[in-house]
Amino acid sequence: MRKYILLSALALSSFLSFAQNYAASLIPDQLTKDAVAVIRNEERFFDFKSVGAGQETYKIAITILNKAGDDLAEMAEVYDKFSSISNIKATLYDDAGKKIKEYKSADIKDQSLISDYSMYEDNRIKLLKFYSTTYPYTIEYSYNQDYKGILSLPSWSAIKGYGISTEKSTYTIQKASTLKIKFLASKGLKTDSTKINDKTQYKWSGSNLTAITREPMSIGLENVGDWVKVSPTQFEYDNTTGNFDNWKNFGAWIHNLNQNGNNLPPATKTLVQNLVKNAKTPKDKMRILYNHLQQNTRYVSVQLGIGGFKPILADKVAQVNYGDCKALSNYMKALLNEAGIKSNLVVIGNGMPSMNPDYSSMGQANHMILSVPLANDTTFLECTSQHYPMGFIGYDNSDRNVLLITDEGGKIVRTPIYNAKDNYLRTKTNVGLQDDGYAMINIKSTYGNAQFDNNMGMLLIEPTEQRKRLNEQNDIPGAELISFKFEQSDKALPILTQEINLKTNQLLTKGGDKLFLTLNLTNRRESVPEKIENRKTYFAVSFAFQDEDEINYTLPKGYTVEFLPKDITLTSEFGTYSAKAISKDNTVTYTRTLTVNAKKFPPEKYNDYVDFTKKIFQADKQKAVLTKTN
Repeated sequence: MRKYILLSALALSSFLSFAQNYAASLIPDQLTKDAVAVIRNEERFFDFKSVGAGQETYKIAITILNKAGDDLAEMAEVYDKFSSISNIKATLYDDAGKKIKEYKSADIKDQSLISDYSMYEDNRIKLLKFYSTTYPYTIEYSYNQDYKGILSLPSWSAIKGYGISTEKSTYTIQKASTLKIKFLASKGLKTDSTKINDKTQYKWSGSNLTAITREPMSIGLENVGDWVKVSPTQFEYDNTTGNFDNWKNFGAWIHNLNQNGNNLPPATKTLVQNLVKNAKTPKDKMRILYNHLQQNTRYVSVQLGIGGFKPILADKVAQVNYGDCKALSNYMKALLNEAGIKSNLVVIGNGMPSMNPDYSSMGQANHMILSVPLANDTTFLECTSQHYPMGFIGYDNSDRNVLLITDEGGKIVRTPIYNAKDNYLRTKTNVGLQDDGYAMINIKSTYGNAQFDNNMGMLLIEPTEQRKRLNEQNDIPGAELISFKFEQSDKALPILTQEINLKTNQLLTKGGDKLFLTLNLTNRRESVPEKIENRKTYFAVSFAFQDEDEINYTLPKGYTVEFLPKDITLTSEFGTYSAKAISKDNTVTYTRTLTVNAKKFPPEKYNDYVDFTKKIFQADKQKAVLTKTN
């Protein structure tokens, strides 16, 4: 026993050893290039003691190189009723590594972490901000965190963010032989494994990693640096137990949390029956009840203990008319059940990567929606939105693996995909070029699906704010906004229409007896990104889309078309583009179609993407030439 205690003490002592010389001059030059801060040393040690208990020991030193790195000069560690933070130590050093200040307990704030969207939350935060008026400077802090309920284990990445280099970083997890863990790691990452009596330690490390600058359209740093995600296979949390052996088992835990959670008060049951009594089909019933949900409830986040995972009971939501994504989805499930329609809760990562079907764990989801399987199709419902049409779940929820919660457990399924033709913008513009040099412009636009989602906010703001935003977005030279209208004529469809009337006297450029007209008035590409040599990160657009534009110009009296540019067609793996102009009598009609794909592209393709956008940029600037008829 004494030998074991000595070995464990030596292991922890070795783990906590820190090079105390934090002089900035000792940082290798390659680590300061493009960096706002340098991780001098980071050491994370997690002792997984039992299914429901563990202790984390953490220590980090960061050198802040310039003012742009000041946001990193803080300790912000979160805890809740299932964990406690102790033994906090924090120190500030100058550029020579000289200790300037050692912080006391009174300097550390301990406050509630109520987020902007949450009314009920038991998370708290230990917060300390370091301040220095000279650069560079170094911060160092350490703490212990004890857990009495474990759903997940700490993850680790060697690169902490854009503009941050790493001199040294290590993560060690120690577990008893009776416990099982699993981990998912970046390709090629070495795992060091050591046994100490009945315990096993796993260690991952990274060193001398240069800073990565933020690159346009980047989808993150996972393909650049080493990382590891660790999960227990069994867990205990807030008097519940479960396992992550597979998604089926984890889904069973979620399902069990909601046992007897779908009961409605008698008055609500009566209300449901009255609402749907004249409905002819299950889909009609669903639409009526979804509208009722939107009109009578509101979203409020609840993150109290198991409530962060377990929905509020349906009868409670019926009384208070609010809830978080889990509560509102479960309430809608209860309403549908009363109407004789079966549905399933869905755990989803909103705006996150798809769930990994082969690696079940916490941390892959942050949201809940509802799935309603009918005879001929399945409808997904976003129950937190008071404005989405039934069946539209937004592009941040679309085309991804999600966890369907069934009576038999969890099942990975795929949400609907909105392809480029679904995410459309269709614009028809009429431009009357008058004899006095003014142009009267009428623009009618229709936004569908993801482009509806992007612009739906215009329906929810006051006309004065609508006018302000339209003026800010207007790229037509010298245009004066005369009138505008936004409308969602059919609330059952994710379609927004917009009509704008403007006038300007700056559309035509005169050269001698000729007039020059830039044909693409409404949807031009106004810039081209710079090429990046040796780009590091993968890139993608937010969603696939298709823009279709038609612009009809009525020519001023006494003028005719002398020149129109040739038709243009561009095709690449990034998308397609076409533009053409035709003239008839005293009109010119310009049409343009741009389709953009939403694939993930490797960094070496980026300059090809720039070339594609440059061709679009040039094509969008093509001009027609008008000349006098006499």
